[in-house]
Amino acid sequence: MADRSLRGIRLGASSLQSEEGVVFHERANHTYVCTQCSRETVLTFAADAEVPEAWECRTCGGEAVLRVGDTLVEVDHSGDKIARTHWDMLLERRSLPELEELLEERLALLRARRGSGENARLSA
Repeated sequence: MADRSLRGIRLGASSLQSEEGVVFHERANHTYVCTQCSRETVLTFAADAEVPEAWECRTCGGEAVLRVGDTLVEVDHSGDKIARTHWDMLLERRSLPELEELLEERLALLRARRGSGENARLSA
């Protein structure tokens, strides 16, 4: 029984498998340069993988562009959608005079509620 003990091995800390006979897939390093902070980031991809033209910078969150040789790849943003805000969607449905009228109605309703709430507290 003593010959089966695992002395000197930390269980769970390291793998007991060996890398003998394992063939790794070919890899290629690609460099991305941030357009805001000029930081270079080297990423490793599979050699046959389709490499993206842009990557998010790890430091500032800006757009990092792929560098091929000494030149940066130009990223085409023509197909990107512009994010619409709630205000943009609201302006598609209503005009500014209509929105001002609705605002006044809602403010009057809130003021009436606030007034009745104070009176109810005072009388109680």
